[in-house]
Amino acid sequence: MIDISAIRLDFPILSEKISGKPLIYLDNAATSQKPLPVIAAIDRYLRTQNSNIHRAAHHLANISTELYETSRSKIAKHLGVKTHEINFTRGTTESINLLKEAYGMKMLEKGDAVLISEMEHHANIVPWLDLKEKIGIELRYIPMNLDCTLDLSQIDTLLDQKVKLVSIQMISNAIGTIHPVEFIIQKAKSLGARVHLDIAQVVSHQAIDLSEMNIDFASFSGHKVFAPFGIGVFWGREDLLNQMKPYHFGGEMIKEVYMDKATYNDLPYKFEAGTPNVMGGIALAEAFDYIDKIGMSAIEAYESSLYEFAYEELSKIEALQFHSPKGKSIASLSFSIGDIHPFDIGQILDAQGIAIRTGHHCAQPIMRKLGIEGTCRASICFYNTEEEILALVRGLKQGIKMLS
Repeated sequence: MIDISAIRLDFPILSEKISGKPLIYLDNAATSQKPLPVIAAIDRYLRTQNSNIHRAAHHLANISTELYETSRSKIAKHLGVKTHEINFTRGTTESINLLKEAYGMKMLEKGDAVLISEMEHHANIVPWLDLKEKIGIELRYIPMNLDCTLDLSQIDTLLDQKVKLVSIQMISNAIGTIHPVEFIIQKAKSLGARVHLDIAQVVSHQAIDLSEMNIDFASFSGHKVFAPFGIGVFWGREDLLNQMKPYHFGGEMIKEVYMDKATYNDLPYKFEAGTPNVMGGIALAEAFDYIDKIGMSAIEAYESSLYEFAYEELSKIEALQFHSPKGKSIASLSFSIGDIHPFDIGQILDAQGIAIRTGHHCAQPIMRKLGIEGTCRASICFYNTEEEILALVRGLKQGIKMLS
């Protein structure tokens, strides 16, 4: 059972006022707010622990190194994987680019196929388009149904021996659709294809054990899971990471450097060139500690109930059309309201202190498929309440009256 009042006290930004109105933050799919333990960890690090890590002989460097590497171990334990399989990046986008460069450029050949879906974030489309241009891979798409689910009717045609990599979101960032990844993974593995999952919209909402999923790679951003911007994780199976070559070069990722050659460091450091985001890594581990203390099962139960409540209440607005499939989506409610532009709705809600996201959500192919420019997206977290959902409904009704 979640003590929502106590939890809300952990997030000081929720006490802010926007245009004189209490902040109602429903833009969690874009980024989550930060709890006091994470803020305290950042403050403590900058005040008393700040130093570059590894190699130095002084006290602060030793403390920073221990904190950073302990954080890597905590994150690995939370995800059910080996510590040295956790590679820190700036976020999901950089993680997928790491996969594209270190795996795709080095281990795929002209004529090989990569399978994604029409419902991907641009970060899981554009890198593969670049790979198609550079080495001549074939890029295939699992189509999208108009009910905002994946059309798997042609999966046996799309997934054949030419497909060497499947890269897909577990949950759509734009509309919250939960994809049937277990089925897709099973199909891909039966043909020997590697599988990468974008879990950016999963880690703050559901328990996940990567070791039990029969996949090869996964990516997520820390700022989606109560940590600051600029930190993320690329996870890969140890045997595959050992086969892959770095794509960023410089300090830390080397073992030895000569004038005519260089050798690379061991995992995970060979993929972490340059000075790392030490503070971000520490804060990310603190964020996972925070949600572990609440309990992911309690979080899932509360958010599921709140999502159902939101869906039911928003359904009462006659002009509102959902683009999040009921019963097959989580946390995000994406919708449009007649011919009213989503941005106009967002502006009216903002004047009432209600924060949602409007636009194409870095998923233009979805919007083209639906024949719309964009949607309004209200995305929830365990610090949101039924009272906030009711305020959203009132705000939307007011906006419709003003704009109709």
